[in-house]
Amino acid sequence: MWFLGMDVGTGGTRAVVVDADGRLISGASCEHAAFRTPHPGWAEQDPEDWWRAAQEAIKLALAAAPEPHQPIAGIGLTGQMHGAVMLDENGAVLRPALIWCDTRTQPECDWLTEKIGYEKLIELTCNPALPNFTLTKLLWVKTHEPEIFKNIRHIMCPKDYVRYRLTGEFAIDVQEASGTLLLDVTHRRWSKEVAEAAGIPESWLPKVYESPEVCARISETAAGLTGMKAGTPVVAGAGDQGAGAVGMGILQPGSVSATIGTSGVVFAATAKPTKDPKGRMHTFCHAVPGLWHVMGVTQSAGLSLNWLKQTFFAGQNYDGMTAAAEKIPAGSEGLMWAPYLLGERTPHLDPQVRAAFAGISTIHTAAHFTRAVLEGVAYSLEDTFTLFAELGIPVSAVRLGGGGARGPLWRKIQAGVYGQTVEVLTAEEGGAFGCALMAGVGTGHWANLDAACGQAIEVAQRIEPDAADLAAYKAGYAEWRKLYPALKSLE
Repeated sequence: MWFLGMDVGTGGTRAVVVDADGRLISGASCEHAAFRTPHPGWAEQDPEDWWRAAQEAIKLALAAAPEPHQPIAGIGLTGQMHGAVMLDENGAVLRPALIWCDTRTQPECDWLTEKIGYEKLIELTCNPALPNFTLTKLLWVKTHEPEIFKNIRHIMCPKDYVRYRLTGEFAIDVQEASGTLLLDVTHRRWSKEVAEAAGIPESWLPKVYESPEVCARISETAAGLTGMKAGTPVVAGAGDQGAGAVGMGILQPGSVSATIGTSGVVFAATAKPTKDPKGRMHTFCHAVPGLWHVMGVTQSAGLSLNWLKQTFFAGQNYDGMTAAAEKIPAGSEGLMWAPYLLGERTPHLDPQVRAAFAGISTIHTAAHFTRAVLEGVAYSLEDTFTLFAELGIPVSAVRLGGGGARGPLWRKIQAGVYGQTVEVLTAEEGGAFGCALMAGVGTGHWANLDAACGQAIEVAQRIEPDAADLAAYKAGYAEWRKLYPALKSLE
C-alpha cells in the first residue's frame, strides 16, 4: 500500500506518495497564483486556486509513481497556517482568504486584548492576539465588511478548505486549530470563552481531531477530479510547521528544527504546554497526540533572499549568489540585514517595524549583501533559541529544513550562529511527507508516529560549527540585536 501527503503552501501545492516502508515514491507540485497585496501589509489568496492546484498536484504525483501502482490507503493534508477562509451556508467562498502574512489587523488585536485581558488570553489560548492569527482576521471582516461577516456559516484554514472540497467534511486538527487563537491549547478543544468574547458562533467552527485521526473520506466527486478512489480515508493532518516537524522526526522533548521557507520557524517539542508570559513565541498542540510544541517565527526568512534576488539580482540564480557570498568572511565585514519586510513575530510581536541594511561602507560588494541576508535571517532565528534558553526548553539536536537546509553556505552559517551541530536529512520532503506518515498511522499501518519516523527518517549529514564562525557570530549577533530598537524608534 501507499500513502499520499499534500501540502497547500503559499506559493504552491505539493503532493507526495510514500510507500509502506516510509520511502518517497513520487512527488509533484503545482504553483498558485501569487498572493495579492491591495494595500501595504495585506495578503490575500483565492481558495479556489488552492483547490485547482491540489487536483493537479495529486494527478501528477500519482502519474509519476512507478508501476505497478499500489492502492493509496490513506491521505494526510498540511498547509500554510492561520489563513481565514469564510464560507456561506452552501459552502461557497465569501471573499478571498486573508493569509498568514496579512498584518492589517493590529486594531482588532488591541480590541481583543483589551476585552479579554493579555494574561487571560494567554491563559486561555497559550498565545497573545497577533495580526497573523485567524481570529483577528475574522474580526477585521466583522468591522470592515459586515455584509460578508453576517453570511459566514463556516470558518476554515487553507488546507482544511481543500479537505472540504475533497470530502465534503468540515474538520480541523488540534495543531492547526492552535493557530486560530480560538483553541484552548492546554485542553485541546475550542475555547468557548474566547469565541463568545469575539462574537464567533461555535457552530462556525469545524470539528477538532488529533492529527493522525481519520476524519473524512474522499467523495465520489473528488475521486473523479483527482484519480483517487472514493472512500479513501483522510486523516486530520496538521499545519505546515506541525507536519514538517513530523516529517523531520521532531517528536519528543529536546528535538528541535530550524526551517527556512518563505517564513522561518524554530520548533521544539515539549511534554507540556510551556507558556511564555510575554507571548513572544507560540505554544501549540503538537501533531503527536498528548504532546505540545513551542515555536518562534521569523516573518521574512526565505522571503528575504527571494526579495534580494528579485530586486537586485534579476537574471541570476541562488547558486551563483551564494557561491559569491561564500568568499565573504563570517560577519559580512560589518554589513547587517534586519529581515523585517513584513514586520516581525518572534520575539518582537511588531507588525509595523520594517527591514533595513545597516553598516554599509565602500568595501561592501554585491556578495556582501547576499551573505548579510543569509546571516540576518539566521540571527533572527537565533532570537528564538535565546528564548528557549530563558524558558528552560531543552535543545539536544537541531535539524534543518526548507530552503535553508539545501544550500551548504546557509547550513554552515546556521551552525555557527546557533552554536549547535546541525543535521540534514536524506530526504527532507517536509510537511507533505509528514502527513503521508500520519496517514499511515491513522490507517493502522504504523502503531504511532515514533514508529513511522523511526522507519522513514535518516540523517544524511551533520555539520559542526566552525570555531572561527562561532567567535564571529557571537560578536555579530550582539551587534545585530541593536538593530531592532533603532528601527523601532523610526516607526
